[in-house]
Formats: sequence, C-alpha cells, structure tokens
Amino acid sequence: MPSSIKGSRGVATFEKWNRKVHYYLGLFFLFFLWLFSLTGLLLNHGSWRIAAAANQRQETRYERTLTPVTGDSDLARARAVMRQLGLTGEIDLPAAAQAPGRFDFQVSRPKDATQIKLDLSTMRAAVQHFDNSGWAAFRIFHTFSGSRFNQPGSRRDWILTSAWVFAMDALAAGLIAIVFGSYYMWFRFKRKDLRLGVVALAAGYACCVLFFRFMWL
Repeated sequence: MPSSIKGSRGVATFEKWNRKVHYYLGLFFLFFLWLFSLTGLLLNHGSWRIAAAANQRQETRYERTLTPVTGDSDLARARAVMRQLGLTGEIDLPAAAQAPGRFDFQVSRPKDATQIKLDLSTMRAAVQHFDNSGWAAFRIFHTFSGSRFNQPGSRRDWILTSAWVFAMDALAAGLIAIVFGSYYMWFRFKRKDLRLGVVALAAGYACCVLFFRFMWL
C-alpha cells in the first residue's frame, strides 16, 4: 500500500478522534466550567449582592470534655478528636509546634469550618464552628484544594478533597487537549481564516505576557 494512502488514512483517523475528544470532553466538563466561571465572578466582584450573600456565615461556640486521645502522629490524634466531636473534613494542623499542654487544629470543607482548641490537661475542647451560606460554599469550591502554602510537604487527608483535586487536574488536562485540538482543526479546516487566526493567537499571547509582566513588577 502506498505510503501516501497510509498517511491519508492516518490523518483521517486522527481527525476523527480529535473531533470526538473535542466534543465529548467539552460536554463532560461543561458544568465544571460553569462552576469555575460563576465562582470566579463572585471572587472578582465582591460588591455584587450575590457575592455579599456568599460572605454570610453563622458562628457557633461550645465546649466539650473528651476522652483521652491516642495516636502515633498529630494527624491520628486530630482524627480521634474529630470522631468524638462528629466532624468530617480536611484537617489543617498548625505549621508551628504546638504549645505545651495544647492541641489545636482546624477542620474545613466548603460548607463549614471548625477550629478546635484542646487543653490536654483537662481534655476540655473549645470549639468554634462556622456554617457557610450556600453561596459561600459554592464559591469556596473555586479555591478548595487542601493545599497549604505554609506546609508545602503536607498531604491531603480527606478523600473528598483528593477526589475534587483529581477532578480539577482532569479538567485542566482536558482543556489543554481541547485547545490543542482546536488549533489543529482551525489550521486544517479554516485555511482561508489562517491569517486572522494568527492575529488572534498573537494578540492573546501578547495580552498574557503583558499581565505577567505587570504582576511581576
């Protein structure tokens, strides 16, 4: 079989699958994109009424005596405390060493957050709980990753956080695939618009470079 025929079949197969990837990844990630678009608007425009509603949350304080907690690490001890308090979420341990006789940490998830301050001598826990409004929880999805800038070596300890981060990584990879597939389809099927496409591509690149230079000044 002539190599030209094999080449043409290979190109046709690639274009077929490129279209499928473009369509179905776009459909699968459609609602994720809407989620990030809307929450991004809420983050950028705090004066909007809907954004103001996202800042509302209810605070509850209470104290509770716990049974002694054991564990071979602070993470294990924090989980033991959470079980007694009926809490779930991503654990945030302080970066600095705990004060003698104290065991303090936070638990967070999009819908709420809790600060626990435990006196180890009396096993008395002071709990400060924040219930986020529905819009606040929705907005937190935009930045909720379990990543701690002050503890770069820390790991995510809540399975739902890991699942959410995996979904966001998949979204990023899917968008990269869609973008490169779009470049190919534009170049392959829209040759008459090639010059205009090059102008648009160059303008987007120039704007991106301008923003980066502005941020680094």
